[in-house]
Amino acid sequence: MIIVFGNQKGGAGKSTLAILYANYLTLVKKQKCIVLDMDYQTSIFNRYEEDKILDNPELYEVLELNLEKFPETIPFLKEEKNLNIIIDLPGKLDDENLLPILQNADVFIIPFCYDKLTYQATTIFNLISQQINPDAKKFFVPNRIKGNVKYETLDSVNDDFKKNGIVTSVINDSVGFQRITTKELPINLLNIVEPVFETIINNIDRWED
Repeated sequence: MIIVFGNQKGGAGKSTLAILYANYLTLVKKQKCIVLDMDYQTSIFNRYEEDKILDNPELYEVLELNLEKFPETIPFLKEEKNLNIIIDLPGKLDDENLLPILQNADVFIIPFCYDKLTYQATTIFNLISQQINPDAKKFFVPNRIKGNVKYETLDSVNDDFKKNGIVTSVINDSVGFQRITTKELPINLLNIVEPVFETIINNIDRWED
């Protein structure tokens, strides 16, 4: 299964969420994962390399992969049964090499916030991915939300995104997000992300059935 984390807006937290999701699948659900870091900043791959000094065993492999290498790489990865292929996309959509990735995605996980700029960028990503791959399942994740802030656009934004997918419960902001690794899932972060990830996994399982 190909699970793509994407948004047109940089800073939406897609790379962090992709790491946490891979950690959750491997540690909690005991599923196999591989992460393809296709973001130009390669923040996941850099974190993976830095985490090699930690004593914890590696949970999965992270590959730094150029966008144009996707078509020749994905057939080999698909040969491994029950493998979750998690892809972190760049924070923009102006590269034609993104097309095969969007076309092959089974699931889009789209982190966003309720500010105007992020909403507009998320809408662009939603429309483009919907046009290219209308059969893929979409999850819109309100991410790194500050509990003391009132978001006046919350209901209208949620209603808009629900037209094309599922809007999950909120992931509240926490200082713990600044210290994540590719080798563990601390209990304080597990409690924050578990309801969202369970919603995603349970719905994926129902669709597959």
